[in-house]
Amino acid sequence: MLALLAALQLQAAGTAQLPALLEDSLPVVTLADALRRATGLDPNYVAAIGQVDNAAWARRSAFTVFLVPAVSVETDATKNLPAFFNFGTLKPETYSVQAQVTLRYDLFTGGQKVAELSRSAAALDGAHAGELQARFAAALLTEQNYYAVLAGEELVRVARERVQRAEQQLAVGRARVVSGAAVQTDSLQLRLELSQAREELLRQEFALRVSRLTLGSRVGAGGPVEAAPLDSVLPTGLPLTLDAAVEEAALRGPDYRRARATERAAAASYRWRLGSYLPHATLTGTGIAFDNRFYPTSRKFTQLTLAVSFPVWDNFQRENALSQARVNRDVARATRETLERSVRRDVTAAYDGFTTARTVADISAGDVAVARENFRVQQSRYRAGATTILDLLEAQLRLVDAEAALVQARYATRLTLAGLEAILGRRLFPEQEVR
Repeated sequence: MLALLAALQLQAAGTAQLPALLEDSLPVVTLADALRRATGLDPNYVAAIGQVDNAAWARRSAFTVFLVPAVSVETDATKNLPAFFNFGTLKPETYSVQAQVTLRYDLFTGGQKVAELSRSAAALDGAHAGELQARFAAALLTEQNYYAVLAGEELVRVARERVQRAEQQLAVGRARVVSGAAVQTDSLQLRLELSQAREELLRQEFALRVSRLTLGSRVGAGGPVEAAPLDSVLPTGLPLTLDAAVEEAALRGPDYRRARATERAAAASYRWRLGSYLPHATLTGTGIAFDNRFYPTSRKFTQLTLAVSFPVWDNFQRENALSQARVNRDVARATRETLERSVRRDVTAAYDGFTTARTVADISAGDVAVARENFRVQQSRYRAGATTILDLLEAQLRLVDAEAALVQARYATRLTLAGLEAILGRRLFPEQEVR
């Protein structure tokens, strides 16, 4: 019996070495590196960075229209057949060249320049909030993939240990059947448990391969990627209270900041449209030169023009644009109010989700210890003939379930923490590598 048990253990160890060798050949990525690489590859984050750049240029433009006039330079050369009168040389010429420099400054636009200044400031603030939102959204997806790999590795370990225990129990059960200490059904029950354990191991190994490929795709690798282990010690609590988290999310959370900025930008756009009902005054200075050479110097003229326009009727196009701006403003306001009403619910769900998951992880750790001791006792009693095979199998399944529940609870705690950080827009444990 001892020889048979030793042979089975050596066989199990040999089959377990092959996946281990394959795992050692995979590239390893840390969580910090995965977050950095995945964020730079995320299309939504790249788009958000572009929106920040666009908003920054719009902000510069809104400032400069107050200080600097618009400048344009134009030149054209004409060949005349037959010769035509040239205003530069005051005689008929085959060639004529004209150059013009125009400076244009809007003296009064009905408040549109002020409205655009407000709109550009709100748009820039919203773009920064959108960039922060996209960064944490990409980080949350990356952490999901990262934790899936780590959890998958531990679940594969749990499944392998189940197979090893099943193989050992099958050897013991067969020996007891041969010796007459147990009936044939014990061996059949143990063989069924071994088959089910191997099936579960195959499923977990398949899920782990998919998780590694998913993480590799997320960080820009061409194949599967291994996740570097994290500190097994979970945060014992959050560094802020629930009320403080709600207040912080409402003030600085990227979702809520972006909603407020969108409302301000929509309101400014509505005021800009109102400016189309007022007269506009523009001052234009023009310098014109004529000659028969490319750089004309013969005749130069200067014009200074003050133009005042008053829009009266444009077939309701102005009213249509104003109506659309008003609708956009009202929608933005409703969106902002909806988010502000739900901020406590969202933060509370994430906050309590972390505390619940953290408590469940502690309970699960205790369950594993109890289940392991229960299995040890049942195993000893079965070998002594003091219990049935069903009690032993039930103890083994409870141990497997407890270990799997602990793995899931630990990574659920990390994931709920990442969700809360995405709402707040900042890391709660920046000093820890796992963050």
